[in-house]
Amino acid sequence: MKNDLQLSHADIACPNCGTVIAGKFCQGCSQPAHLHVPSAREFLHEFIAHYVALEGKLWKSVALLLFRPGRLTRDYIEGKRVRYVEPLRLYLSFSIIFFAIFKLGGVHLGDGTADAPSAGKAEVSVQQTAGTPRNATVEAAARAREQARQQEREERRRARPKNQDGDVITLDEGDDAKAEKFAASIHPALGKKVAHFFQLPEKERKDALLRALSSYTPYAIFALMPVFAALLKLLYLGSGRRYGEHLLFALHTNAFAFLALSLWLLVPDVVPLVGFGLWVWLVFYLPTAMRKVYGGSRLLTALRWIVLMTLHLFCIAMAIAAAAALAVIA
Repeated sequence: MKNDLQLSHADIACPNCGTVIAGKFCQGCSQPAHLHVPSAREFLHEFIAHYVALEGKLWKSVALLLFRPGRLTRDYIEGKRVRYVEPLRLYLSFSIIFFAIFKLGGVHLGDGTADAPSAGKAEVSVQQTAGTPRNATVEAAARAREQARQQEREERRRARPKNQDGDVITLDEGDDAKAEKFAASIHPALGKKVAHFFQLPEKERKDALLRALSSYTPYAIFALMPVFAALLKLLYLGSGRRYGEHLLFALHTNAFAFLALSLWLLVPDVVPLVGFGLWVWLVFYLPTAMRKVYGGSRLLTALRWIVLMTLHLFCIAMAIAAAAALAVIA
């Protein structure tokens, strides 16, 4: 066909890099000499192979990742790399699969109540169908929101603890005021946003926090990867290992965590032992992999694992706090 471009002669230069081709592949950039317009099937295969990593060597990588903790990292460090999926692709593939299952499985945060119409919206809908003018509709919606906020504040006031004389202890109001004052000291606009957030009904505040956690959690987890590797670097000072080796270990162990959690989400409730086994393996996987890659005694590895998980959980808590702060100022 004329759409095919056969570059098999020695005097033909590679269209990609200009190197003279002397075989089936360019010796300069490895591009095939035989070029043609790819079909839809080839486009799909390329997408799956390069972006989802569903290729033959994936199964070798998964087998080691699941059942041989630390072996994949050791092989990569020792130069056995072509037979396995690249660490970053492996991590991204399983993280995408996990969050897709998390979303499609209906266990995602924040969406369960976000679509429910509020009282103001319901009133607006009724009045619009009745032919109420637009200004009156807006005013009715504003009154409905204000009534909802007043009712929420009243319920919060009733729920606050009281002293022996029956007076309400205004600790919550003091905490809110301190937060607003601190935000205003940073920037007046930030103080207004914080004040607006605390004036919202409790249900709206909770929905905003859940939506923020659901939206920013994947980014926070990815951003914590270099931090996880830095913690390993600190725990293994003097081992002679570079930061890149610790980052490699972090990518493999976190890829396993995403894979195990994905399997746990897919396991039916009728087989609880499988889910329990996945959680047990998830707990013991990291220290086993640490000893396989870094060596050392069981006791010293266990101590390092405890310190690592304590600091990592603290970082996760800080990331959650940052997501909550974004919900407040958004």
